[in-house]
Amino acid sequence: MAGNSQRKGAIKKSGKGNPTAGSGGRVRRGLEGRGPTPKAVDRPYHQAHKAKAKAETKAARQPRRTKSTDAEWVAGRNSVVEALRADMPVSALYVAEGAERDGRLREAFKLAAERGITLSEVTRNEMDRMTGNAVHQGLAARVPSYEYAHPDDLLDAAATAEEQPLIIALDSVTDPRNLGAVVRSAAGFGAHGVLIPERRAAGMTASAWKTSAGAAARVPVAQAVNLVRQLKAYQESGCTVVGLAADGDLSLPALLADADLVGGPLVVVVGSEGKGLGRLVSETCDHLVSIPMSSDLESLNAGVAASITLYAISQARS
Repeated sequence: MAGNSQRKGAIKKSGKGNPTAGSGGRVRRGLEGRGPTPKAVDRPYHQAHKAKAKAETKAARQPRRTKSTDAEWVAGRNSVVEALRADMPVSALYVAEGAERDGRLREAFKLAAERGITLSEVTRNEMDRMTGNAVHQGLAARVPSYEYAHPDDLLDAAATAEEQPLIIALDSVTDPRNLGAVVRSAAGFGAHGVLIPERRAAGMTASAWKTSAGAAARVPVAQAVNLVRQLKAYQESGCTVVGLAADGDLSLPALLADADLVGGPLVVVVGSEGKGLGRLVSETCDHLVSIPMSSDLESLNAGVAASITLYAISQARS
């Protein structure tokens, strides 16, 4: 009889006194579909999700800086003394047994003691082995691998100084002495860093350190896996990229006369003395700038060209 609550089976009482009419209600809702099953990596308690989270955490902890592959040796009394004078990051000093004590050796010992550098005495055979049979004259210094900055660090350095970025980039410069000279000029004329390609280019070797005369300790040097791609990234960050070329569309004085251009975020690209800028690098540059010269000299040394340009820009900015 309709409405008769006393009819057998009309009401099902749960153990908690919550009546459910018939076979519907919560039972029916419990049978409804809940959509597609989430992927394993999206389920918080699944092993795949935990593995993904662990990998992401590990990647986030990876340092932005990279190191050159191996430590280097500076061999020879004059070379070691010059390296110590230039504040090169020497990690240890080695002297051969029975080496004659002269003025250079005593100066090396004094500089090493002032900087807290470990001094060890080894046999001549051992020193020959360590330095690859270089002409060491009984004295050698071990230089640790160089720690390169990330390209973004150069922009961060400018932001920290509250200045418009000024970055010098090198394309296919293979002489470490040229690199050292550019680093020295960058320090002297207020650049925020030097960018070099990871391959087919000079790195921060002991020779580059020595030529920089200690400037490499103050100016960050960054490596780019792909120079063209990094220049485009700088452009996307608001920088104007100018390359030095003998047949440039702008002369250096014309660049300096444009206050907005020279005073804004700027990346100056210097090519090798022999081949200049590569084709793709040239095409990426916003402007190609030439340095006027009175003689028939076709090109300048990369270090000299960078120094002239950085000096001119620093004067225009000031």
